[in-house]
Amino acid sequence: MPALREPGARYAPPRVSTLGLRALVLIGLSIGLMVADHRQQGLALIRSGLSAAAWPLQMLVHSPVAAWDWVSSSTRTRHELLTENEALRNTARENDLKLLRLEAIEQENERLRKLVNAAPRDAERVQAATVLRVDLDRLRHRVLIDRGARDGVTRGQPVIDASGIVGQTTNVGPMAAEVILLSDPTHAVPVQVERNGLRTIAVGTGDSERLTLPYLPRNADVQVDDLLVSSGLGGVFPAGLPVARIAEVRRDPSQPLAIVNARPAAALDRDREVLLLWSKARVALPEAEPPPPPVAAHEPRPKPRPAAKP
Repeated sequence: MPALREPGARYAPPRVSTLGLRALVLIGLSIGLMVADHRQQGLALIRSGLSAAAWPLQMLVHSPVAAWDWVSSSTRTRHELLTENEALRNTARENDLKLLRLEAIEQENERLRKLVNAAPRDAERVQAATVLRVDLDRLRHRVLIDRGARDGVTRGQPVIDASGIVGQTTNVGPMAAEVILLSDPTHAVPVQVERNGLRTIAVGTGDSERLTLPYLPRNADVQVDDLLVSSGLGGVFPAGLPVARIAEVRRDPSQPLAIVNARPAAALDRDREVLLLWSKARVALPEAEPPPPPVAAHEPRPKPRPAAKP
């Protein structure tokens, strides 16, 4: 309700507030500036200057957030790099192992290929075998292979490698067989010199790198580097298989026999795979007969019966 004017008081018009007047002036000025900037682009330079002046303040306000983001990103990136490096190392180790296995398989395939190619053409059958155990004592050169009677192996079976004769089987079990090597002191093989056909016998010496030919006369026609091959005599080894190569020939005028040593063609102390041969010319050796049972000391020995008279 408007206030009542007192009787006798003079009338005064209402005054405009100073703040309101300022507001009106500023509003009008703003409208004028916007219209001028829209039509003539007159304030672009002023805006650019104000933006440049406010840039340091904006960077100062934003720097804590940017610093925190950088620290977080660096920490995460380092952790990711460490994890990735570890994964790459593991992958590299696995690849190295696979490469080693692949190289081993390739070498094994190459050895088996050479073994098959080394088999004589007249062989009825061949079979690869793996060496399980090696016994290279001075007086006993034997190896154990993973083939036995169930695979058709018999006593006296020829055994070769990619370079020549290794030996022959002796004791044959159901699952494995023992092979006596050429270098065994008790082993001998009939050989002949490939150059001239001279026949002789090569005997083991207990040294895997040396065979001896003890039965050659002093004037025998043998030379260093002559190749010795199997002669085929004896019915064990097929003829023509490499046995050894002559490494030394000594002729002493005071001795009737020459001293001839040869180096085996086969890698007797390094073979991992060997080849078993079946051939028509091979004669199977009879199995060793068991010794007679011992007779007790207190038991009288039986007397032989006299032959019946006709």
